[in-house]
Amino acid sequence: MEHYRSLFIDFLTAIPKKKTPIGLYAPIAYIMELGGKRIRPVLTLMATDAYQGKLDQSLPAALAVELFHNFTLMHDDIMDEAPLRRGQETVHEKWDLNTGILSGDALLVQAYQALEAYPSELHSKLTRLLSQTALEVCEGQQYDIDFEQQKQTTIVAYLEMIRLKTAVLVGCALKMGAYIAGREEEEAQKIYDFGIALGMAFQIQDDYLDAFGDPKSFGKQLGGDIIENKKTILYHKALHLGTEEQKKELEQWFESKGDIKAEEKIEAVKQLFIATTAAEASQELMQNYTQQAFKLLEVLRVNEQGEKVLRTFANQLMQRQS
Repeated sequence: MEHYRSLFIDFLTAIPKKKTPIGLYAPIAYIMELGGKRIRPVLTLMATDAYQGKLDQSLPAALAVELFHNFTLMHDDIMDEAPLRRGQETVHEKWDLNTGILSGDALLVQAYQALEAYPSELHSKLTRLLSQTALEVCEGQQYDIDFEQQKQTTIVAYLEMIRLKTAVLVGCALKMGAYIAGREEEEAQKIYDFGIALGMAFQIQDDYLDAFGDPKSFGKQLGGDIIENKKTILYHKALHLGTEEQKKELEQWFESKGDIKAEEKIEAVKQLFIATTAAEASQELMQNYTQQAFKLLEVLRVNEQGEKVLRTFANQLMQRQS
């Protein structure tokens, strides 16, 4: 897996970067250089290799996926008013709101430009896939915004939101790799479905780590979801499993205004997540999606080494603490 990551980073580093106007491109260079795990481009390379495609041919698609992902992060941070990304200032905090919007837009354009490296038929398939994914991610983001204003939401609605906001891009990254390796639509869809299950598990783990992760390694503001009154899987599980008194207390915290100290709110809500067994139930749900992913992996027509790498990657992704 480190081989795939190194291969992608070398490719990313070697690409000539536009530098002017500096107000547009400096923020792009900044967010791209913040690093991160490069999970999505690595998955594109992994899928290509597992289907015995040529890794060098999948690098532009991997780049497109990573550029698109960083576009969503830049705009998500604006909407969430997030101060930190990967342990550093977010773009709109370091520069300003307008810069975050415009540089994010440019990242999206660059993602599509990266796919221009492919011949016409493959280019058409890849751009259609990215466009469909992009629209679904926007739908997921809107649901996420809507949930903040709604007093009543359901676990089913929440899971659909994270499927759209997070999992479809994981599926897209893998499906691109299958396309580049020349696999037919049926097989490409199978690895996409594997990606959806993996992405669901990833986001549920991310929700958990936002509250209970290691603040030194998590990279984002710990408890940020609680401060922003985001109704994550922990919130839904707490409402489902808690007593009437616990439910009432949780809802009161999520309706509280800015006169409450953030640290006090975070600690109180975390204790409710533990007391209602929501924290434990969320981990169980994450494991369920991971097992679904493994079952889907068994029917993929990938080579033996590819199957092993994908399985190891999934395990490490779910066991992460940051």
